[in-house]
Amino acid sequence: MATVILLLFALSLFFIPHSNALSINYYEKSCPTAENLVTAAVKKGMDNDKTVPAALLRMHFHDCFIRGCDGSVLLNSTKDNKAEKDGPPNISLHAFYVIDHAKEAVESACPGVVSCADILSLAARDAVALSGGPNWTVPTGRNDGRISSANETNQLPSPTFNFTQLQQNFAQRGLTTADLVALSGGHTLGFAHCSSFQNRIHNFNNSADIDPSLSSSFAATLRNICPAHNKVRSAGTTMDSTGFIFDNAYYKLLLQGNGLFSSDQALLDNPRAIRLITKFANSQDKFFKGFVKAMVRMGSLSGGTEIRIDCKVVR
Repeated sequence: MATVILLLFALSLFFIPHSNALSINYYEKSCPTAENLVTAAVKKGMDNDKTVPAALLRMHFHDCFIRGCDGSVLLNSTKDNKAEKDGPPNISLHAFYVIDHAKEAVESACPGVVSCADILSLAARDAVALSGGPNWTVPTGRNDGRISSANETNQLPSPTFNFTQLQQNFAQRGLTTADLVALSGGHTLGFAHCSSFQNRIHNFNNSADIDPSLSSSFAATLRNICPAHNKVRSAGTTMDSTGFIFDNAYYKLLLQGNGLFSSDQALLDNPRAIRLITKFANSQDKFFKGFVKAMVRMGSLSGGTEIRIDCKVVR
C-alpha cells in the first residue's frame, strides 16, 4: 500500500493550545541522525515480530494519556514504586526493547540529547508508516518525566467505556470527538485477548447472552474463539480483518456490526461520530488525514522535565 506523505498537513497543526514547545526538525543540528536510527530500530523489531507496530502505537497512546507524552510508561517499577507499565491496563504492553535499542543507538550518536518521549513518538509514527499507513513529520522537543505510577493507569479509557465516558476521557486531555474517532482507527492494528471483549459474547445482560449490536456471524466466531470460562490466556483475535496492515477496514467493519470492543460499538451512539466513521469507511485518504491530525494533537500533550539516558530508569 502506498504511503501517504502528509508533511505540510502536520506542519499546519504544530501550534496547538497544549503544545510543549515542540518544533519541526528539533534535532536537525543537535542529532541529525536521530530519526533514521529510530526507524532502523523499528524496522528490525518488525522483522522479528509482526506485532511490534501495534505494540508501539498502543504504548505511545498509553504514555500520552498519563501525565502527557513524557515517556513515563517506559520506566521500570522499583522496590518503592509500582510503575505504569505494571498497572492492570498495561500488563499486555510489550516491545519495550525496541525503544531501548533505539535509545542505545541514539545515545551512541548524540549522548544526552534525544528524549525517550520523542523516541517513542517517532517510533509510533514509524510503526504506522511501515504498516502501510500515513507518514508524517513528528514535532519533537519533548522531555522525559520522573514520575510513573501504576495507580494512575486507571485514567486510561477502557474497552468497556460507553460514548459519554470516552468523550469525557478525551476532553479532559483537550481532545475532540473527531480525535476520538480518528484515534480509535488505530484499532486496525493489533491483537485483543478474550478478556477485552468477553463481556459482549457471554452474559451480556439480564435479557441477552450476546450483545445484540454484534452481527450474529461475528458473535459466533468470537464465541468459538473465546468460549465461556475460557482458560487459555493467549486466546483472542486480531483487532480487525487486516490486523497487521494500517488501513480503514476498522470503520467498514464497525458499520457492519463487527466492531470488537464495547468502546468501538459505542462510537455508533453519537451522530457526529457516525458521520466521521462513515467518511473514514468510504475514504482511506480522509481517515489517514484525520488520524495524522489527531496523532499530532495527542502527541503534543505536555509533560516531562529532563532527558533520560536510560529509558527504563530515572537518573
